Amino acid sequence: MSKTDPIPAQPDPALDEQDSPPPACVMSFNASEASGAGGLAGDVATIAAMGAHCLPVVSAIVLRDTAEVFEQHALDADTIVEQARHILEDVSVTAWKVGFLGSAEGVSAVAEVLSDYPDIPLVAYMPSVSWLDEEQQQSYLDAFRELVLPQTHVLVGNHKTLTDFLLPDWDADRPASPRELAVAAAQAGAQHVLVTGISLPNQFVDNVLATSQGPITGEKFERFDVSFIGAGDTLSAALAALLSVGAEIHSAVGEALSFLDQALDAGFRPGMGNVLPDRFFWALPAGEEGEAEDGAAEAEEAPALDETPEAPPARPPRRMH
Repeated sequence: MSKTDPIPAQPDPALDEQDSPPPACVMSFNASEASGAGGLAGDVATIAAMGAHCLPVVSAIVLRDTAEVFEQHALDADTIVEQARHILEDVSVTAWKVGFLGSAEGVSAVAEVLSDYPDIPLVAYMPSVSWLDEEQQQSYLDAFRELVLPQTHVLVGNHKTLTDFLLPDWDADRPASPRELAVAAAQAGAQHVLVTGISLPNQFVDNVLATSQGPITGEKFERFDVSFIGAGDTLSAALAALLSVGAEIHSAVGEALSFLDQALDAGFRPGMGNVLPDRFFWALPAGEEGEAEDGAAEAEEAPALDETPEAPPARPPRRMH
């Protein structure tokens, strides 16, 4: 070898470790809102907690605190589409999450992007939009029904919100069943409906995954005595993360509901309004003062963040990929 010949590069073990597969990527179309309860901040936290990576696309800016929504500013359709297209030309996406899209024009823009990737599962969350004026509500819901539902793998929403959306003329003396909601959703093209918050006797609520053929699976939970915001975004984002790694729908719904229940059980109130889900309820708490010398050994034995007897045991971060 001459003095001018390059020295062969030696393999770097650290680089080999960086070659491990990246996490599954979920693209979320949702509003940005500063409380962190729901919207894109909630999706990023939830999807990260589930071991996947969120690709957040801003559809609107919602002005709110932890108690109420004040107003919102929808982004124009071209800005929404360009955010998504630039990332989609670079990163492989294995699931979609759709939340609040700001306007009928925003719905149309997102639906256009989704239509180019029909094989990627879409979890669509329908929040209450009662704070919009009547004309905005109607145009938004009509566009969502016509353009997003035909591409939806799972539609997620509260029982009352989905009844108002899917069966606006419902006037029976009894609440609509999950199957009846699923039939209405199927007529618009949605494959599954995950109905939450179905009232049961004795302070329990039911959460049911259904198709037009009937219920598939679900979980009953005891009703919390406090009001939450961000629960629907948390559940739908967790479900999208699970579907992004190929989980079967019935097991993914069970896992997502369990995640939500524990996140709500460990919820916290950062302000004067509602309680927010703690998406990192499973993270080990910091050691108490004076106990630092025991280091990791103590961390492994630390209690869960919620100290109540019913709280689930602490567990390490879940990594699904």
